[in-house]
Amino acid sequence: MFSVDVRSRLDSDVDQIDPDAWIDDQLPLLLEQNSLIASEGTQILGCRPLGIRVSKKSFTLIPLEREIKLEPGVSNASVIVDLDEISFSDLVQDIQTPQSLATSKVIDLPLKEHFRFLKWWPVIRAIIDGRPVHKPGEIDFLNQDGGSLDLNRSFTQEDSDEEISWFLSQTGYLHLKGWWSRELMAEISNDMDGAIEKYERGDGRSWWAKTEDGKDRCVRLQYFQSQSESVKRLLREGQHERIAAIPGDGHSIAWNGSNDENAIEALVKPIGVVEGISDLPWHKDCSLGRHSYDCSSITVGISVTGADSRSGQLAVVAGSHRANLQPNFIHPYLDLPIVNLPTETGDVTVHLSCTLHMSHPPTETERRVMYSSFVLPHKGKKIGADRISKVREEAYLKVSQAPSHNQD
Repeated sequence: MFSVDVRSRLDSDVDQIDPDAWIDDQLPLLLEQNSLIASEGTQILGCRPLGIRVSKKSFTLIPLEREIKLEPGVSNASVIVDLDEISFSDLVQDIQTPQSLATSKVIDLPLKEHFRFLKWWPVIRAIIDGRPVHKPGEIDFLNQDGGSLDLNRSFTQEDSDEEISWFLSQTGYLHLKGWWSRELMAEISNDMDGAIEKYERGDGRSWWAKTEDGKDRCVRLQYFQSQSESVKRLLREGQHERIAAIPGDGHSIAWNGSNDENAIEALVKPIGVVEGISDLPWHKDCSLGRHSYDCSSITVGISVTGADSRSGQLAVVAGSHRANLQPNFIHPYLDLPIVNLPTETGDVTVHLSCTLHMSHPPTETERRVMYSSFVLPHKGKKIGADRISKVREEAYLKVSQAPSHNQD
């Protein structure tokens, strides 16, 4: 099997950072070590001077040809970010990201400056973690025998786990055909119909969106195992657990069989969303934080109905899990291939938490899909996970997706 565990930090090492001491003592040392690789990233991404103000301290990172200059104050900054001490500590330790702080309105930058800050995120990780920003041409896709990998390949239950594992490690995604029966999917779709009336806006276990016909639609039914005995059986089936074992890293569903955990979510993808979020734009699942503590977890999408270009299919950026990229949206320089994943009823898509992906908005037919996750083994408390979860669950109230005609 081929590992997808890229964790580099432990929660036990997390501490509240003193901004003054870190800026005065640690940052100059990190720049001395990693300034060259970080500056290469700023050239690729077109970063402008970034100013940070935290507590009574302020500084600017100025990209030069072969280094990043550290300058006190923010008078020469093109974008200035004001942070509280907790948010600064979270950013330094990779617990939260610019996107999570923006989504939660902890920082509230004009759109142009927000995107300028997003560009800096992989560079900041290069400075602190020594991980170079992705360069075009660095990633290729090969079979185990050294031949070219077919990025549109799908797998069935007859294929070997080793073959499937290799493909996942190289691309960051899978398409598993005919994994579940159409009859089971029909049962689950009926359960979704029966469950929707049990959810209401603001209940803390669902997401909602308004459509252009004026309707308020429930688009995400959380804790869905509590509404469907068929789903409970599915979660315990061997072919579901088989997916968790594919990388050989000890992934598990982290579900004890109760209805009190959000083990699986059922999604309805309506046509014509104008307010709220149903179809997420390009992002990595770790885009809100904790990449170096949790990645890569595995997200499993079970096609209750099929999906194609007209009904909201998933798309992925192949190999993006192997690259230090901005985890939201696609920068124009990115050379990695975009792959659409059309599915039939009963098919499964799999993507890693570090894989850039998005959901096309349906234009002709609604789509139904369920999502569940497998996580890596972990002991103890996950620092900051509560803050990230709060950001995620409130996102549909604070952010709206672009109308479908603007996403083509």
